[in-house]
Amino acid sequence: MSRYLVVGDVHGCVEELRELLDAVRPAEDGRRVVFVGDLVAKGPDSKGVLAVVRETGALSVRGNHDQHVIRWREAQERGTPPPRLGPAHREVTAVLDDDDWALLRALPYRLSLDDVGALVVHAGLVPGVPLEAQDPEWLLTLRSIRPDGSPTKRAEEGVPWASLWPGPELVLFGHDAMRGLQQHPHAVGLDTGCVYGGQLTGYLLPERRLVQIAAKRAWSGEAGG
Repeated sequence: MSRYLVVGDVHGCVEELRELLDAVRPAEDGRRVVFVGDLVAKGPDSKGVLAVVRETGALSVRGNHDQHVIRWREAQERGTPPPRLGPAHREVTAVLDDDDWALLRALPYRLSLDDVGALVVHAGLVPGVPLEAQDPEWLLTLRSIRPDGSPTKRAEEGVPWASLWPGPELVLFGHDAMRGLQQHPHAVGLDTGCVYGGQLTGYLLPERRLVQIAAKRAWSGEAGG
């Protein structure tokens, strides 16, 4: 059986990421590093995080903040008006090189870790919808299920989607720093707000054990988006 370290939203917090890797030492036991997305933006060193992804041969899914800068790049290449970006994302677009863009654009929306019975997505999966029919936009932005069963990206409009996920796969996800660490029977939320001054959380498979590193400081304001 393979071994994995699944890492919550990093958002450019490369120092905390390196500390987490030093604590786990995945290379020593052949453990593959996997990220839940949002590698870039808001934190101090998005380019450094992408360098670590390459150094470790890690896997990652695409996060919504990764998607923001990818869409900007693709519009620029097409010669069409790019989407408006805030300062944090403009800073990312200014420092990435061709290798960085290639890495981001190759990120899938989901990963299957079949040998440990797990799936990795950035935000969520809509319960009751077959995996192959899941809308990529919800994989990037989902937070809750409304009382009528419809999905929403707003936490306050319903219950956590992960609380309704029936399994049997264990889904590992990020995106929802407002709720913090989530541990449901068949889903674990790993966004513990490192970039907001919280923690960077890793999850060891097949052990199903948490490892957390405290943030050095808050790099961004209130969680959301």
